[in-house]
Amino acid sequence: MSPAPASSLPVALSCGEPAGVGPELACRAWEALRERLAFFLIGDARHLPDTAPHVRIADPAEAAAAMAHGLPVLHRDFGPGVTPGVAQAAHAQPVIDAIAEGVSLVMAGRARALCTAPIHKQALAEGAGFAYPGHTEYLAAQAGVERVVMMLASPELRVVPVTIHLSLAEVPAALTPALLEETLRITHAGLVQRFGLAAPRIAVAGLNPHAGEGGRMGREEIALIAPVLDRLRAEGMEIAGPLSADTMFHPAARARYDVAVCMYHDQALIPIKTLDFDRGVNVTLGLPFLRTSPDHGTAFDIAGQGLANPASLIAALEMAGSTAAEPA
Repeated sequence: MSPAPASSLPVALSCGEPAGVGPELACRAWEALRERLAFFLIGDARHLPDTAPHVRIADPAEAAAAMAHGLPVLHRDFGPGVTPGVAQAAHAQPVIDAIAEGVSLVMAGRARALCTAPIHKQALAEGAGFAYPGHTEYLAAQAGVERVVMMLASPELRVVPVTIHLSLAEVPAALTPALLEETLRITHAGLVQRFGLAAPRIAVAGLNPHAGEGGRMGREEIALIAPVLDRLRAEGMEIAGPLSADTMFHPAARARYDVAVCMYHDQALIPIKTLDFDRGVNVTLGLPFLRTSPDHGTAFDIAGQGLANPASLIAALEMAGSTAAEPA
């Protein structure tokens, strides 16, 4: 039997930290998407809010039919119950297993894409020896990929940071021509393969104020960034830059590119979170499947109170299920 076309498959949603806002947001997302997108939760159905309609399924193929009746759940027994806001060591390994199962289902062609609810990295490290900095690195290891790229996307803007969780003092040394080139190539390929852009327009920020101002405020743009951009332009990529970051994010500037590649974390994340804080989606480029995630954490302080905003998870599921997000 030939595999089902990707467009007919449901999206897999790994549960994330069960003591966080993930369970309640999954139910809110089902309410919003029940008539237009099939997805299923991998996790313990007992962790959902008591009043939330849900349907235990035995196979992802049952998700589409189950959507009419409740949130489809591929139930896995996590053992102890949940206290909102309090992570438990006993849940750490089942949380990791849910992510791994999601990867397996997507790579086996039984789910269309993987959306991941937020995890609590400290809880996973303490409860199960989780040695990865986060979801992204773990997914790359599961898929056998050495290098992936984090993209934050919203209807207003897409951004990619070349360096991520480093102090500003560490960024210049970490920013190498090889890292920049690899980031640009993965970003370009991801926009072509996953987002259906035949010729992505990439804007690249400089590292220094005013993109170095001709060397007066730093020479990284001249010595490091520009040669990489010139080489990729010669191959046919449409790349602008290095540009002054302080003029890249107003409406007229954003209309000229499909993604902004920035040199460090805040240079990329401040503009997107300012423009569209609630609907930002974390997308991992470079994997052999599409992975999205809401751009927020476990929010232990409001877990179980019905206060969490589901907009980012809804946007992440919609992006994972959009027809434009299929591989080329």
